[in-house]
Amino acid sequence: MTNAQLAKELGLKLLTEGINESAEVTDGCVCDLLSWVMARGEAGMAWITVQTHLNVVAVACLHDFACVIVPEGIEVPQPTIDKAKEEGIVIYSSAQTSYALCCGLCKLGIGQ
Repeated sequence: MTNAQLAKELGLKLLTEGINESAEVTDGCVCDLLSWVMARGEAGMAWITVQTHLNVVAVACLHDFACVIVPEGIEVPQPTIDKAKEEGIVIYSSAQTSYALCCGLCKLGIGQ
């Protein structure tokens, strides 16, 4: 499933307009501790996090994540969005909780 398909299925809002949404989502990760994600992340993951600072983009780049999803309508600062665009990282926003987003990923068969 591509980022674009995932966004449509889960009702996600694209924050990084103009970034290609064709990356394949192969797994999911929900964690807010960056060192944990750095140690266990894998390419193709959709990463759900409440963190919104610039280091999120760095970690997403490190593992070539498919996308970052920020739950619960949390606002992402413009410098983070700008850096994500510069690095080609897709960031989505969702009004759903992290738990609901995880359930959605599972229902779509991601990571199973």
